[in-house]
This record gives sequence, structure tokens and C-alpha cells, in this order.
Amino acid sequence: MRITTEEICYDINEVSLHGLTTGDDDQPITLCLHGWLDNAASFLPLMPYLPDRKLIALDWPGHGFSSHRSLDAHYHFIDWVYDLVQLFDITQWPAVDIVAHSMGGMVATAFAAAFPEKVKSLTLLDSIGLISDKPENTTEQLRKGLSSRLKGLSKQKNQHPSIESAVKARVAVSDMAYEQAQLIVKRGLVQQGGSYIWRADSRLRNASPYRLTVEQAKQLISDVQCPVNLVYGDKGLEMVHLGIKEFSALFSDLTVHKVSGGHHVHMEAPEQVAEKITAFWQQIAAKVP
Repeated sequence: MRITTEEICYDINEVSLHGLTTGDDDQPITLCLHGWLDNAASFLPLMPYLPDRKLIALDWPGHGFSSHRSLDAHYHFIDWVYDLVQLFDITQWPAVDIVAHSMGGMVATAFAAAFPEKVKSLTLLDSIGLISDKPENTTEQLRKGLSSRLKGLSKQKNQHPSIESAVKARVAVSDMAYEQAQLIVKRGLVQQGGSYIWRADSRLRNASPYRLTVEQAKQLISDVQCPVNLVYGDKGLEMVHLGIKEFSALFSDLTVHKVSGGHHVHMEAPEQVAEKITAFWQQIAAKVP
């Protein structure tokens, strides 16, 4: 099932946010946010099953076609949230529905908590809660994060002789099938001489120098006011299965659906995932007086 998409770009200060869009401008906006080291193309399988929507799938900074952060900057979790704050400021969007996968779901959760007036609903795809740690690990995390920055300065990107080689490399470190990985990889490569290298900023692989405490994570989740819909894969991340037990009771309005699939369940089973999302939106609309 194919649809026509167009490239889109938003300039937020020194960062150009690129992405893919489909649908008409007069249709309700749905913002799609991908996971770590993926890009907007991860939503291509899902898009045909969400008609009557203006779908906007972004490439996060450092991913896909979006620009990298400046050399004196890094990829802090809070900065991803600020990217959304700036995007909404320049677009002047009303409250929108957000569909977010993995890391994108964590960022969207924090954004929905801090800016509830901007999020109508939130669908999390194999993602729940926030990465957190015990306060007593703060010093160790700081050392680990800053040391990884230093090591990253001398690290060279892997080169691949062909797109096929890069796709196989991605498949080897994920649970995706070749066809799914191919979509992400094609948008994530750039040709350099006679070989291909990843577009993604190498600094994305640096360890974070800080983590939210569990209490901070729980407070953010408790402040999410909009309806939340979790669709996760039965063979997805173990972190999600644990997160359901730890965080689900903190959401004021949470619907949970388990679908057969892995971490990229929205690519493996797009029609089934879309059915859960559409039913969720319909339930919200039915409650509006």
C-alpha cells in the first residue's frame, strides 16, 4: 500500500528540521516522532493506514536529513524537548495528536507533561516511561558520559561499499526485517566517494552525562494530562514490559494494546497498529460534547 509523501523543512534557529508529510493542510495534524538512530522513514509503512490526517514525520536533529547540532552542543534529552517547543512556536500549531516511537515517545511524554496545551493525545509505540537511574549513580554516569564524548572525537564513521551492505549491518543489530531496515537506511545514508556513510551525527552514540531520577521521571509522567495510548510489541523491548509495571498506573488516562511484533511493531504490523490508533482517536472524539 503506497502513498505520496513530500519533503518538509522547518528552520528553528541554527537547526533545520526535515521530515516527510502526507495529507491535506485542512486535515487534523498528527506529529510522528521516531526513535534513536531511526528517521522519518520509519513511519512510511504506517502512513497509508492513517487517512484523513495531515501526517508530519520529523527527522530529529542529527538524524535523517535534519542538520546536526553545532560543534559546541550535544544531544541532551531536554534539548529534544526544546526542539518541539521551538517547532510549535514557529508553526503556531494548535494542540495536535502525537504518535511517537521509542526515544520519540519519551521526549513526547516530557513535552506533553510540560506543555499540556499543545498535545491533544499521545500514542506511544513500544515506549513507556523515561530512562531513569538512582541518585547514587550520578557521579558514575557523569564520568561515563563525559569520557564517551572524549573518545568520540577520534572515532570514524563506518563505511559501506553499497546500500545493501548498510542495510545488512542494520538488520544485524536490530529485530527488523530487511525491507523495514531498508526504508530507514536509505534515508540515513550519504554517498562519499565510492562508499556510503551514515548521515547520523556520531555524537548521538555518546552516553548521556546525566539521568533523571526515578522520582523525577514519575513526576513528569504524573503530569501528563492528555489521553495516552500505548501500542507495544509482544516481542519488543524488555524495558517497555518493565515500564508498563512501573509507570502505567501514573498516567491519568491510559489505554494499552499488545500487538504481535518487535520493537518496530509499527513497521512490522502497520495495519493492526493503525487500527488501535484510529480506535483511540475515535474514543476521544466521542467524549467531546
